[in-house]
Amino acid sequence: MSASPRARRMTGAQAGAVTARILSAAVGGYALAYAATAFLSVYLPMERPDRVSFASLASFFVWVATILYVFAARSAWRATWVPLALSLLLGLAAFLPGGYGVRP
Repeated sequence: MSASPRARRMTGAQAGAVTARILSAAVGGYALAYAATAFLSVYLPMERPDRVSFASLASFFVWVATILYVFAARSAWRATWVPLALSLLLGLAAFLPGGYGVRP
């Protein structure tokens, strides 16, 4: 059985871009969900058990939103650096103040 004339094969660059998006969705999404959980667990104005529970549940929404963003982004480069930059920013905001004793 032969391929139809309209069928096209993916080039190496396209396969690399798809692979980068998949890895960014899985790894970058997890990193962003973890950083958002840490950030919300520290800064939400609730009792500690409520903050942690809410942040843990919200992490699933963050991960899904990240996956949707990664596959909707204009380029694979943007799909990679935006989640990682946001996770770095939220992670620093959550963990650095603890070392200086200014954590709420």
